[in-house]
Amino acid sequence: MNLYEHTIIARQDTSPSEIKQLTEKYSKIVEKNDGEVVKTENWGLLNLSYLIKKNRKGSYIHFKIKCDGKVIEQLEKNEAIDKKLLRHLTVKVKEFDLNTNYFSKNEDSEKIEKKNKTKN
Repeated sequence: MNLYEHTIIARQDTSPSEIKQLTEKYSKIVEKNDGEVVKTENWGLLNLSYLIKKNRKGSYIHFKIKCDGKVIEQLEKNEAIDKKLLRHLTVKVKEFDLNTNYFSKNEDSEKIEKKNKTKN
């Protein structure tokens, strides 16, 4: 079994319930094909670097998946025809970093930001 990190970007007008449905839909595809979703992260609505299909923002969903390459092919085939998605990206990794959550605001980073703003 290979390890993959898979990220999808949904349209900015996608509701939270639709985001949950997308997450469940693609998790089920992985599980049907004998894969395992190790972790799912909802990174939220983030600005895009450039316009994608007339969208300035997108809702990011990130999966950490343990599966074979054929599962990824099935996943990407389904995502290519989904009108709610703007982009998808799959990266093969050697090991997962399950401890770090890069897009969550924790209290320490907020305190540092406040201190930096008051100094200026």
